[in-house]
Amino acid sequence: MRAPIIIIKKLPAAGMAIFPFILLKSERFKNDMEMINHEKIHLRQQLELLVFPFYIFYFFNYLINLFKYRNHNRAYRNIIFEKEAYDHETDLDYLRTGHWYGWIAKI
Repeated sequence: MRAPIIIIKKLPAAGMAIFPFILLKSERFKNDMEMINHEKIHLRQQLELLVFPFYIFYFFNYLINLFKYRNHNRAYRNIIFEKEAYDHETDLDYLRTGHWYGWIAKI
């Protein structure tokens, strides 16, 4: 999967996927294949949910987790979409060999 990469120095995170783009905080992250893979996994998740519903599910999953864990970092890391992306970011073949809708197994 190819995705245009845009550098935004004031991005609040090191990387972010907003279909169809990968946004990075710094040019140096362009060579971080694990980060790029992580963001590409998010792009596929967005496609799986026809883009806009992904953002709704992501936001509500975060809010539920925030209520549950009372901690931003734990809430973020337990978002089902983040679990799939973090679990497979080191597997650079995941997008080719992994199952679509892999995030469902993280519920």
